[in-house]
Amino acid sequence: MNLRDEILKEHSKAQCNKIVLWVGDSQKRFNELFHLFLHDEYRVVQRAAWPVSYCVISHPEFIKNHFEKLINNLGKPDLHNSVKRNSIRLLEHVTIPKKYQGKIMEICFSYVASATEPVAVKAFSLTVLGNLAKQYPDIIPEIKVLIDEQLPHQTAGFKSRAKTLLNNSE
Repeated sequence: MNLRDEILKEHSKAQCNKIVLWVGDSQKRFNELFHLFLHDEYRVVQRAAWPVSYCVISHPEFIKNHFEKLINNLGKPDLHNSVKRNSIRLLEHVTIPKKYQGKIMEICFSYVASATEPVAVKAFSLTVLGNLAKQYPDIIPEIKVLIDEQLPHQTAGFKSRAKTLLNNSE
């Protein structure tokens, strides 16, 4: 399979699943997908984000050697929402190495606090912060302040995640 051509063929759930099935349990194939996700042109990067996240959710070990690249990518300006959304989504499902936890907290706090981030990015960021709060309970008050600021003008999805996080932190 020419992975890049498949990514460009169409942007659909079926195509995403086809790519995830092709990757299967192959670290080598995942590395190929991840390389396109980081280094190709805008449309390829945007479309590769979805299968990258699904591959990592199924095989958390795939991202193990890519954490630094993933975090550096999240620090880029003008990153497409699909890249942010899928990067943060996959972080909900993995054990984040200690040396990257602070930077990921910083990124997630900034996403939740932002007036311009889409609700899905905020909601996934809340879950990642909630997961990290189990190891760092001292961040819970800061999370609560952010939730209180955001809650009045957020969607049901955000409110549901916020409620779950708050209930689990008590």
